[in-house]
Amino acid sequence: MDTVFETIKEKMGKTISVLEADYAAIRAGRANPAVLDKIRVDYWGTPTPINQMAAVSVAEARILTIQPWDASSLNLIEKAIQASDLGINPQNDGRVIRLIFPQLTEERRKELVKEVKKMAEDSKVAIRSIRRDGMDKLKKMEKASEITEDDLKDSEEELQEITDDFIKKIDEKAADKEKEVLSV
Repeated sequence: MDTVFETIKEKMGKTISVLEADYAAIRAGRANPAVLDKIRVDYWGTPTPINQMAAVSVAEARILTIQPWDASSLNLIEKAIQASDLGINPQNDGRVIRLIFPQLTEERRKELVKEVKKMAEDSKVAIRSIRRDGMDKLKKMEKASEITEDDLKDSEEELQEITDDFIKKIDEKAADKEKEVLSV
């Protein structure tokens, strides 16, 4: 029965990790290298993440610099950024690409808050789905007489507590990200 709980906690932890990665990719008016994580550059026929072919650093609060290790890939990186949904025009000086993040408008901030809430809700749905799978496993164990009815009841309560803890973490992360997005 402990392995059931370990598996559930591990899956729920992965859900939180995915949410954190998604939140890191949301730009909140500040330069954050994580916004480039999902962009792939067609480098010698292979879709390659920018951070594997260039040094990405935060030059100032709202400026990211991308310095490719192979100068010939500079234009490829620039085109990949332009083709992405970042909404930022890269500045290429022949050696380095600069991404200047504009201040977010009030309207864009509200859109991002909606996106943050949707991501949080999707994560909660995933957590509840994991809980449901766990409940099903526990009920099968009880039917197979591996655990007693009392053990089942206790386990269901424990599983609900675990679920509530993870949902609380999601709510906290969503509130933090909303605050970050709304702060000017």
